[in-house]
Amino acid sequence: MASEGEGSSSTPRRHTNRLAMERSPYLLQHAHNPVDWYPWGQDAFDKAKNEDKPIFLSVGYSTCHWCHVMERESFEDEEIGKILSDNFVCIKVDREERPDVDKVYMTFVQATCGGGGWPMSVWLTPDLRPFIGGTYFPPTDHARRPGLKTVLTRIMEQWQNNRPTLESSGERILETLKNGTAVAANPGESPPAAPDVANRCFQQLAHSYEEEYGGFRDAPKFPTPVNLMFLMSYWSVNRTTSEGVEALQMALHTLRMMALGGIHDHVAQGFHRYSTDSSWHVPHFEKMLYDQAQLAVAYITASQVSGEQLFADVAKDILLYVSRDLSDKSGGFYSAEDADSVSASGGTEKREGAFCVWTASEVRELLPDVVEGATGAATQADIFMHHYGVKELGNVTPEQDPHGELQGQNVLIVRYSVELTAARFGISVEKANELLASARTKMAEVRNSRPRPHLDTKMLASWNGLMLSAYAGVGAVLGDKALLERAVKAANFLKEHLWDAERQTILRSCYRGDEMEVQQISPPISGFLDDYAFIIRGLLDMYEANQQPEWLQWAEELQLRQDQLFWDDQGGGYFCSDPSDSTILLQLKQCLFSEIMTRLLKIIHRPCCEQFLVGTIFFLHPPTASLPRRKRTNCAFHLYAEV
Repeated sequence: MASEGEGSSSTPRRHTNRLAMERSPYLLQHAHNPVDWYPWGQDAFDKAKNEDKPIFLSVGYSTCHWCHVMERESFEDEEIGKILSDNFVCIKVDREERPDVDKVYMTFVQATCGGGGWPMSVWLTPDLRPFIGGTYFPPTDHARRPGLKTVLTRIMEQWQNNRPTLESSGERILETLKNGTAVAANPGESPPAAPDVANRCFQQLAHSYEEEYGGFRDAPKFPTPVNLMFLMSYWSVNRTTSEGVEALQMALHTLRMMALGGIHDHVAQGFHRYSTDSSWHVPHFEKMLYDQAQLAVAYITASQVSGEQLFADVAKDILLYVSRDLSDKSGGFYSAEDADSVSASGGTEKREGAFCVWTASEVRELLPDVVEGATGAATQADIFMHHYGVKELGNVTPEQDPHGELQGQNVLIVRYSVELTAARFGISVEKANELLASARTKMAEVRNSRPRPHLDTKMLASWNGLMLSAYAGVGAVLGDKALLERAVKAANFLKEHLWDAERQTILRSCYRGDEMEVQQISPPISGFLDDYAFIIRGLLDMYEANQQPEWLQWAEELQLRQDQLFWDDQGGGYFCSDPSDSTILLQLKQCLFSEIMTRLLKIIHRPCCEQFLVGTIFFLHPPTASLPRRKRTNCAFHLYAEV
């Protein structure tokens, strides 16, 4: 398992801590830090209480760029490691394993700092109450940002000399958060009219829409496929109105510009996490499974409503990438590929995008052949560089590359249509397509010889449920038997490895072992709301694709179990995690991360699940269903529409 447990640097492994016993790739990356790390659990909580020490909670994920930076700068530093280990109980959490823990303390950080992100750094009392939080800290003071050493020293001083104030401050903040997150709906009230809610959502999106390149708001720009799905759904019931036409145009233009942009990997398929600029050109190069799943569904839906082949091709392109690079032989799907990797030119230092970018000289060396009949004795490289915007000195501006990692490099972006490229060089469109496809194949072979980014081989129930929907949906639309068979394999994987039949419980995650077998930790992590919601949606999509009743039956069973575990009988709506877990201090509902439905659809690093719940409940429990279920559907819609 060395490839999963490697840290982000080449520091010799002089230390080993408790994280070496974990299976999470993120926790394993920190298993050899000179920090006495604990995983989230009773052992750490007991140590904090017995020794009366504050807790340092560090939350991140294995493909997080700034998590790597903070590890390299601080957690591998002997002096900082000793300060942490001597004065704090240090807990590491993989936010993808424990979204409930992440959500609680991120709510605190956002409330107290005005923003959040990863790595997340929070200091807690021994009873888990937060009193100070932040995100990335440099090791020493830098500009106006305090260094981690300074922060640790101040917290130690305050803990010794002013502890009651710290504790009371944390208590007040926590109570404020509890009161602020207590939202209830009256199940007896009629929900707001659906068209009114939809119109409010449309107006929010239209207000933030960026007309030139599509997408919403300025850089950094995220794909937000749930926004695009909403817009296409809005058009489907408002086809004759100007608002409906505008909604469809917004969705299709955004999808088209993303497909042409650098956020789309033109050589090895799939989509990167987000664009650092408004034109979708220079991405953050990380690739997440849930982005691939939701974008595949968005693109195949766009192909249905528009008839454009481009969109269907992109949907297939995404699934080609997932099948090749994110698939386990068991049928499951891996979580992500990192943004950082070692340069092919040598060295040990990782830099963002090294696996994906090109110099002009590399392209010219790889594609030197003169193209017969092309004007000016153009080579294949000339045609490729023109089409994809490759420049001799690189096509990334300093503004797009604040850390100087992409100097002289090119991020491929489609600058011209194939028709215009063909006309520019006096060749046929067919010939241009052939040359560009041939070039991409050659470049993919070269890329495969480069050092690959870290692969997070953790398999998550919720994200695998999203991917099940993608394969079932795209396969059904295209009539592609192979994609539908892959969907069946994914569904069987979920039932075999992420469903505890004895306890009637979904399991959050499983892992690839040393011998490529599927492994589980003991005790396993029970599933959260989004695990149930996304698997149920995937099973419904499977049923619609092949009409096999077993998928509908299991979806019904999971819906009943979801209601038992997460439904709030008093306030309405679904809790994100099991409300009986006493270590989770805030019982949150997914909708509380939004002002209204639009913000719900824009959650940055975690796909939204509440939008699926109302439709899922109604699908499983139509108007002829029992009154309690109908009331639950009514209450859920009322709650999520009004927040």
